[in-house]
Amino acid sequence: MNLASISPILLLASLMVAATPILLAGIGELVTERAGVLNLGVEGMMITGAIFGFAIAVETQSATLGFIAAAIAGAALSLLFGLLTQYLLSNQVATGLALTLFGLGLSALLGQGYVGIKGVDVSKIHIPLLSDIPVAGPILFQHDLMVYVAILIVAVVWATLKFSRIGLILRAVGENHEAAHALGYKVIRIRLMAIAFGGACAGLGGAYLSLVRVPQWTEGMTAGAGWIALALVVFASWKPWRVLIGAYLFGGLTVLQLNLQAAGMKVPVEYLSMSPYLITILVLVIMSSGRGRAHLNAPAELGRSFHASS
Repeated sequence: MNLASISPILLLASLMVAATPILLAGIGELVTERAGVLNLGVEGMMITGAIFGFAIAVETQSATLGFIAAAIAGAALSLLFGLLTQYLLSNQVATGLALTLFGLGLSALLGQGYVGIKGVDVSKIHIPLLSDIPVAGPILFQHDLMVYVAILIVAVVWATLKFSRIGLILRAVGENHEAAHALGYKVIRIRLMAIAFGGACAGLGGAYLSLVRVPQWTEGMTAGAGWIALALVVFASWKPWRVLIGAYLFGGLTVLQLNLQAAGMKVPVEYLSMSPYLITILVLVIMSSGRGRAHLNAPAELGRSFHASS
C-alpha cells in the first residue's frame, strides 16, 4: 500500500464535492422535519432530480436549466407526498417509502435513453486572489458554484429559523400544531411550503450527482445518498450547521475510502454500500422511541398528522 500517492489537498477538495449532494438533501429535509413532517422519500426525490436535471441539461446544453428542472421535479414529487399526507392523512412513513420506490422506478423509465450519454460541462469558478492562495485556494476556492450555493442555503436556513418570524412560525408548527392553528396560522399550508422546499433541495442534490459528481446518468446512482441525508438530520439534532459538519464528515469518509482503495488497501466496498440501510434502521428505531426523540430535541409533532377540525 502506497499512502504517499494520496494528496491531502486533492483529498480535502474532493471532500467538499462529495458532501454537496447529501448536504443539499439534508438541509431540505431539516426544514421539512422542523415543520413536523417526516418525509422518508428523500432518495426518490434525489433520483428524480438526477434524471430530470441530466436530461434537461443534455437537451438544452445548459447546466443551469438542468439544476432548475431538477429543483422543480423534486418539489413536484414532494408535493405529491404533501397531498397524500396533509390532505388525505396517509401514514407519513409508509408514504415516504412509497415515494422512494416511485422515484426509483420513474427515473429508471425516463433514463433509458440517456444511459452512456456524456453530460454537460459544469465549469469551476475562479475567485480572484482567494483561488490563488497556496493550499487553501485549491481546497476551498476552486469549486463549481453549487458547492457554495449549498453552504449559502445552510446559512440562510439557519438565519431564517433562528432570527425571522417565518422561522418562528415554522418551528411553532413543528412543536405544537394545534397551538399554531389556534393562533390563526395555516398549518397545512406552512407544511406544504416546507415539504416543497425540502423536495427542491433534494432534487438539486440529485442533479449535482448526475451533472457534477459522476457526471453521467446511471440507474440507481444515488445509491443510498437520500438515506444518509435523512440520517444526518437526526444526528445533527435538527441544527443546520451540524448538518453541514455531518455531510462533510461522511463525504470525507467516502473520498478517503476510494483513495485508500486506489493506494492498494483492501477495503470491502460492501461496507459502504450497506451503511445507508443500517443507518436508516437506527434512525427509525430512534424516531419510534419517545425518549430518543426527546434526547435529540426532535420537533414534538414530527410525523404526526394535523386535523384541521381538532
